[in-house]
Parts: sequence; C-alpha cells; structure tokens
Amino acid sequence: MAAVQETEYVIVGAGIAGLRAAIGLAADGARVLVVTKEALGESNTYYAQGGIAVAMSGEEDVALHLDDTVNAGDGLVNREAAAVLVQEGPLRVEELLRWGTDFDREDGKLMLTREGAHSRNRILHAHGDATGAEIGRSLLRHARAIENITLLEWTTTSALLLDDGAICGVRLLARDNSAIDVRARAVLLASGGAGQVYSDTTNPAVATGDGIAMAWRAGARIADMEFYQFHPTALSLPGVQRFLLSEALRGEGAWLRNARGERFMERYHPLLELAPRDVVARAITREGMGRDGETLPVYLDMRHVTQIDPTTRFPGISKFLAGHGLDLRRDLVTVRPAAHYLMGGIRTDVHGRASLNRLYAAGEAACTGVHGANRLASNSLLEGLVFGARAAEAMQEQPALPRSKTAPLPQTPPAEADLQSLAESLRRIMWEKAGLLRDAEKLREAQGELAAIGRRLPPVSGREGTELRNLHTVGELIVASALAREESRGAHYRNDFPRRDDARFARHSVMRGDAIAFEER
Repeated sequence: MAAVQETEYVIVGAGIAGLRAAIGLAADGARVLVVTKEALGESNTYYAQGGIAVAMSGEEDVALHLDDTVNAGDGLVNREAAAVLVQEGPLRVEELLRWGTDFDREDGKLMLTREGAHSRNRILHAHGDATGAEIGRSLLRHARAIENITLLEWTTTSALLLDDGAICGVRLLARDNSAIDVRARAVLLASGGAGQVYSDTTNPAVATGDGIAMAWRAGARIADMEFYQFHPTALSLPGVQRFLLSEALRGEGAWLRNARGERFMERYHPLLELAPRDVVARAITREGMGRDGETLPVYLDMRHVTQIDPTTRFPGISKFLAGHGLDLRRDLVTVRPAAHYLMGGIRTDVHGRASLNRLYAAGEAACTGVHGANRLASNSLLEGLVFGARAAEAMQEQPALPRSKTAPLPQTPPAEADLQSLAESLRRIMWEKAGLLRDAEKLREAQGELAAIGRRLPPVSGREGTELRNLHTVGELIVASALAREESRGAHYRNDFPRRDDARFARHSVMRGDAIAFEER
C-alpha cells in the first residue's frame, strides 16, 4: 500500500500558474506542496518566447485588449473571463515588477511590442525572446524564499484521490516508482498543456496533458478540447526537433513567402502576417501543398527588416538558428505549423473551480473560455498569472479536510510494454488525422486506431506509462470533440464543414464520461 501524508494544499505543476497560486496560498502561513515531474523551471512557461500581453496604458487600452481577445476567439470567448484577464492583468504584472522580473526597457521605460491580432503595442518581453524563462525565474526565487512552500521535483502525479465524490488529494510516484498518497483540503491542477499528443509540437517533453486526463478520469467536466492552436512558424529542418520562431518576428516585420518566393498572406487576411494564428497556420499549410502530395517549403523572411538587429532583439532564436548555419539577416528560414497551445481543458469558473468539489485548475490545463476558439497571442502567460492568483483565493475558502473514509490505493507494479512505439503511433495518428485540417472520415479512423492502442496500454505504473496513458486520454477527448463540432471555427477546421455555424455551435463543447454536450457559459 502507498504511504500517506497530509498537507493543506497541493499544486500540480510549477509553471507560472502553479507558482503564482503557491505564493498566494502561502501568504497566510498555510502549508503548500508544489509537485513537478522534472527539475524546477522545466515547463511550458520557460519556453514562452514572445512575451506577455498586458494593457498598461489605462482604461482605453484595457477595453481594446478585451476587444482584441474577444475578436481572436471567433465568437466563443467567455466575456466575463476575458474581462477578468485584461482588468486584473496590470495588477499582476506590477507584482512581477516588484518581485524583480527584468522586462526589457528602453531609456528606462518598459518596451512594448505588437503581435498578431493585437490593435496596439502591448507585449512586454524579457531578454529579447526569453520572457517565460525570466518570469519563471522571478516567481521561483520568490516562492523559494517562503518557508511554508515545499517544492518537490522529479515526482509524477498519477491520480487524483476521491472521498465521497470530492477530491481529497493526489497519488505521487517518486523516481523509483514508490507511491505516496498526499491528502489535502484542495488540489490545483496547473500542469500545463498536452502538445506531446502531436508528432510536430513546440511543447517540451513534459507537456503530456496529465492534469486534464486525471481530472477526466476522476469525473470532472472537460471543455473545448477540439480547439488546439497550431503555431504557424516552427523551424522545419530535416532531423531537427521543431523549434518555435516567435510571432514577435512577424510583429517586427518578417514576411512569409511560398516556394515561388511570393508573399501570400494578402490572399488570406487583410492583416497579412499579423492575422490570427489559425488563419496564418492554415495559409502556410495550403501554400505548402504541392501536386501529388508533394510538400513544398514555406519561408520566413526577415532580410528586409532594418529597424532592428535580430541578433539583439531575438538572441535565443538567433543562437539556435546559428547552430544550424542560419542567420535571420541573410537567410530564408523554412517554417511549418506545429501544435502549440490547447484552448480547452478542465472546465472551470473564473475562480478556478472545477466541477468536482475541492478541485481547481489554472493555466493551460484549465478552460475558463477566456481564449474561445483561438487564443490571442501572448495572453497565455497573463492567464496563468491572473487565474493562478484567483484560484489561490478560492482555495482558501475550502474547509479543513474531514477524516478519510477510504483506504489508500494499492501500488501497481511496473509493466512491460513497448511504450515508445505506442507513443510514436499515437502522435502520428493525431497529427495526420486530427491535426490542422480535419474531416469526419479521418477523425473516425483516428478513433478506431486510438481504441486499438488503448487495448495495448499496460496498467499505469511509472512515469512513462502514466504519461502515455494520459496522452491517449487527451487524444481521445480531442478526436471526440472535433468529430462532434460539425463546423469550422478558430483553431478547429473541418474540410467537410468549412463554414462557421452559429445557430448550432456558438457554444462550448463539454464532456463528462462518454457524453458530449454543447453548452452556454
């Protein structure tokens, strides 16, 4: 049997949402346990290049930020959540500044840049293209200084614990696969996204949808899983893992060119390269389709940009490209879309409350509806800050945990299976049949193939098996939701239903168990 421990709050994930929540919960002296699968700092937050969108210029800017967020979400944004995001964002960023976050400045003033679908410059960045890493560093330093926050590295959360239908803690797996059941009065899932469900992704290896899968298995409601945002411009080189080329490159004037050398975005959107991400990603995909299934290159071109030095403005990107013999100042860089951000997740209210008592979610694992069908560029870091803080406030309202009426779960011995092969098959299926361009035939094929993989999955044991089972769960949720939404909206595009259908689908898809319903917020 697993050992049993107790704390007051458990947070799964040590990215921006989890750390901000931990700081808030610990303010009154409560004991907070923050669990992360790898070393502290390894999260989607760390890899966020472009910046954090925030309206720092007064009420007019706040109103415009709200309009931009709603417009990008293609008719599905929860306006209440979006209003919370843009109104509370400046306060949360001011906290970061007080805690020593080193945003880039010019002549002592914060530098503001622009990205796709924003109506004005409002993107803060740090060290050029290392915004997430800098925010994560400052939050982690602040959290480490608080005595009652325990930061637990290299530990996998494999399950949520239930007691009379309410969440009462988590099961943790150490590196040696020994299990510990930790009871707590509230659990926050801030475990990030699920980009590893696709073969082409900008996400790190830790992004395996753990929180979403655990919440669904426990009986929580899951929403909008069909809306997976594919970043338009990931570096595409043979044998090289996809590397994000920030939207800020296009914000500084970079163009997109097809194999014939033509700029093509004027055929797709009046905002050209600064159109919403779903539009740009589909345009690149179509421009890269040759005859007889041939794939043609599409290029990012920054050679004409003279108002900035790319090596100074984008030092991280420039260093990575230089390692492959490329220079933004002289070379066309081959790009293609890659899975980047999940708008769906654990359905919550604007305080982070999930549908199960004592369960909360924030950041990419959650779905407040703030992003609708398509996230506005650089709103994700802000979302983690704002809703991480809000979730902490709501969690403090939970009463003390009652005495346990359930026995600890038994440990499961490690199982033998070709996990790597199964994971590769799953990712290929998802990319080819539930990726950027979808239709009923391919989605049904994906359902059948995922079901076959499910029958081969071993019992959950160590980290690798746990992650694969979580990816399989997330894959099935994405496919089922994409099949149910018979329209095209935002990041979800159906070749067989190419138009938006507000009469039937101006609602959020909500899943619980095997049932899917379309509901108003």
